[in-house]
Amino acid sequence: REPPSRSPAGSMALAAVLLSLLLLGRPGLGGPGQGAGTWSRFSRLPYPQDQLFLHDTFPDGFLWGAGSAAYQTEGGWRQGGKGASVWDTFAHRPATPPGAAPPGPVGGDVASDSYNNLFRDVEGLRRLGVSHYRFSLSWARLLPNGTAPPNPAGLAHYGRLLARLRELGVEPVVTLYHWDLPQALQDAFGGWASPVLPQLFRDYAELCFRHFGGQVRYWLTMDNPYVVAWHGYGTGRLPPGVRGGPRLGYLAAHHLLQAHAKVWHLYNDHFRPAQRGKVSIALSSHWIKPQRMTEKDIKECQKSLDFVLGWFAKPIFIDGDYPESMRSNLSSLLPEFSEAEKKYIKGTADFFALSFGATLSFQLLDSHMKFQQLESISLRQLLYWINSEYNNPQIFIVENSWFVSGTTKRDDAKYIYYLKKFIMETLKAIRYDGVNVFGYTVWSLLDGFEWHRGYSIRRGLFYVDFQSHDKKLMPKSSVLFYEKVIEKNGFPPLPENQPIEGIFPCGFAWGVVDNYIQVDTTPAQFLDSSVYVWDVHQTKKLIKVDGVYASKRKHHCVDFAAIRLQISLLQEMHVTHFHFSLKWSLILPLGNLSLINHTLVHYYQCFASELLRVNITPVVALWQPMVENQELPVSLAKYGAWENTETVQAFVEYARFCFTSLGDHVKFWITMNEPSVKNLTYTAGHNLLKAHAKVWHLYDKEFRRSQKGKISIALQADWVEPACPFSRNDQEVADRILEFDIGWLAEPIFGNGDYPEVMRAWLHRINSVDLYNFHLPYFSEQEKKLIQGSFDFFALSHYTTTLVGSEKEDAVKYDHYLEVQMINDITWLHSPSRVAVVPWGLRKLLKWVKSKYGDVPVYVMANGIDDDQNMVHDKLRVYYIQNYINEALKAYTLDNVNLQGYFVYSFNDKTAPKYGLYSYVANQYEPKPSLKHYREIIDNNGFPGPETPELLCPEEVASCPECHFFRTRKSLLAFISFIFVAFIVTIFFITYYSKRVERRYK
Repeated sequence: REPPSRSPAGSMALAAVLLSLLLLGRPGLGGPGQGAGTWSRFSRLPYPQDQLFLHDTFPDGFLWGAGSAAYQTEGGWRQGGKGASVWDTFAHRPATPPGAAPPGPVGGDVASDSYNNLFRDVEGLRRLGVSHYRFSLSWARLLPNGTAPPNPAGLAHYGRLLARLRELGVEPVVTLYHWDLPQALQDAFGGWASPVLPQLFRDYAELCFRHFGGQVRYWLTMDNPYVVAWHGYGTGRLPPGVRGGPRLGYLAAHHLLQAHAKVWHLYNDHFRPAQRGKVSIALSSHWIKPQRMTEKDIKECQKSLDFVLGWFAKPIFIDGDYPESMRSNLSSLLPEFSEAEKKYIKGTADFFALSFGATLSFQLLDSHMKFQQLESISLRQLLYWINSEYNNPQIFIVENSWFVSGTTKRDDAKYIYYLKKFIMETLKAIRYDGVNVFGYTVWSLLDGFEWHRGYSIRRGLFYVDFQSHDKKLMPKSSVLFYEKVIEKNGFPPLPENQPIEGIFPCGFAWGVVDNYIQVDTTPAQFLDSSVYVWDVHQTKKLIKVDGVYASKRKHHCVDFAAIRLQISLLQEMHVTHFHFSLKWSLILPLGNLSLINHTLVHYYQCFASELLRVNITPVVALWQPMVENQELPVSLAKYGAWENTETVQAFVEYARFCFTSLGDHVKFWITMNEPSVKNLTYTAGHNLLKAHAKVWHLYDKEFRRSQKGKISIALQADWVEPACPFSRNDQEVADRILEFDIGWLAEPIFGNGDYPEVMRAWLHRINSVDLYNFHLPYFSEQEKKLIQGSFDFFALSHYTTTLVGSEKEDAVKYDHYLEVQMINDITWLHSPSRVAVVPWGLRKLLKWVKSKYGDVPVYVMANGIDDDQNMVHDKLRVYYIQNYINEALKAYTLDNVNLQGYFVYSFNDKTAPKYGLYSYVANQYEPKPSLKHYREIIDNNGFPGPETPELLCPEEVASCPECHFFRTRKSLLAFISFIFVAFIVTIFFITYYSKRVERRYK
């Protein structure tokens, strides 16, 4: 298969990452301790490029599969002559060991009942389109007593499974031992604590190789020996529940390694020539990151991996012996191998079989084995570490996934996004890091008994109703996701993911936002009217002369030094518009016209006029809610704020004053900027809408004709996406949230004059069913007419995208009122404050606005992200601005959205810390790299390419209120000019001829 083509921009981004990785180096021949370089390498990768989702495909022939374990899914514990396993005995105990969760009412007695539904499971594999299926043989089903004679029914059962897999062309990956040791061996010998067990395990393996080896190419001797040894014989948390302490745990591990080596040599010497298969051992590991990037903490991280993964991997893949860190720290606790045993164990794996997931890699990891460092779920870094530490082995991921709550049914969004992350990290390990991964296995095919967690969690792709009789398999949303990944062999680039070239129209508003401008009314000039005398002889000071005053002069805009500085900073950005909010609480401190802050009003007038002077259009919001008193005058905030209808009339009078005082300078008004629906009661929202509409009509009737401006409301509008894109329930939830978050205020204004029907229907439902008492007010017909159409444009603020689902998964992030679960896609890029960076969400939002409210002019009034103060990390904002604007261009160019402006949030860090295009340190403003990048986009009016036609825009003349007198009296000015020119010419001729007459008489 040919690799998919990439866009030039996408190829350049990938090339940049690959170049950086090349400079950092890929792993060469590895060895013990070489993995320690992993942490420093990954701390120096290019940011944010390396954290972006990689749209690419896996190598041809990559293996995709799913897995299961016998005790977790088979059930049938008393059927077909099966003997008891240590898990059967453990699950039937009346009490569980301390620290272990109850295994459920029946443990794995029935579980998913796969023993009686073999063809049901295989049908699930057929639907997925997998290349392989990993499953385990039940030792106690094949050898009920752990030793000969074999059980014919057990042999027949697995024979049927292998035959059906062969019919479907699905490769079996078979685990000989997945924790379910026959109880008879535990009773007779003490299980893996006995040196007898390795030989008995060899005998069991020989039976399996003889009966099934002709149909199996991939064998795994055992699964996760760390769990068996440490928790089976050390802590006793898991079967057989022996609390033998560390010494017995290390001894059991010693025997497990010997057993594995015996089986590998058995296959290698007697079965490989004919069967041509491969044998390995499934090793599980966590990942760990240092608390601080110091040499000491990195060594502790290396030790942590040595004690869990290296415990088994180093003897097998390197030199037949335990890691040096274990030998030096454990002294006599750790058994020793003879030189002969070391040679026997070394090299007994044909590939590296890796398990990585929540249950095995993290929940069963003893805290002291973290060595005071931090757990992490970075599969990519673990793969790189294995590659470096164990001589670049071929890696087969034989188990990987996360989990969802046991109550989650079929919309398993959380599971999907972890799966997406792990698969993407595997792809990056292959493409970026040169790690040789040849297969991936999702765990598990179907829901089952989850060991120490019982039935409290689910890890299957297919849902099983454990209470039902037939245990029918039902595909979850993750099935649809995974079969798509398999079909496409990864995540090939899609056209909608690629950036486009093009430019915005003439007159496009390029702006920046400052919620509240820096107001400093301290005059720069000496304006004191008193008269002073300088005492040059004695005090050397100025002495005020009482009763004597100079004439006062008017305040001038040049008196405010703070304005000049802010204007110069804005000029440097090359923006055409500047958006800020007035402070109602300061302009009218008492909430009415009885007390006016004329100094502040004059400051705003000066600021707006100075913006116009340098061709920057002021965009002014009358009100923006803030934490303190909602930014309302105290008298209004104390008496109900927007719950009080008197606030509506007060807002109208305040707006009238602003239009009168500032209207000659401001032609672009916002009534209310980002009213927070999260903090509004329905009554407050009702009054707020009426206040907006009255102010709009006020401007329309009394000020528009003379001031020739435009006015609307600006709503916060983050996009909401269904967490499971294939789920109708999740789509309904997303639609509901959009109506409550945006439609609540938008529908009355831009739609039909009333609240969304979705809101009314939902509130009626929960009020009647759940005994809530949420009342959504009604508008009169007159009020509907007043509110409907009270806009000149649709202004929105957009920052991020949220995923929502219908299944309750995490109580902390579940909204009971709207019955919505907030979900996080962990593959998304996130800011330091964990805000998701999802550029395509802006395009979807703009398309939604157009589909809902028609071809209304749209302005993105605020769009920005927080970042660290570190200048290096401003790269996130550069990426954010670049890609969000490009998605806005797609909306304009491809979707025909009537987009007329874009504003970056925010102007500077002084007024909006961590969001600014200017940093503010030690009373100094410094432009960040993102400012320069935004300026370049503005200068190019978008992203022109070689094929982009040139756009010739007429020069725009700045709006100048002082010029209005002259523009309306052009004829008079022309006549006066003619008279003045005629006067000058007449004087010239009179003078000229007078001089000629004088010379003639002389």
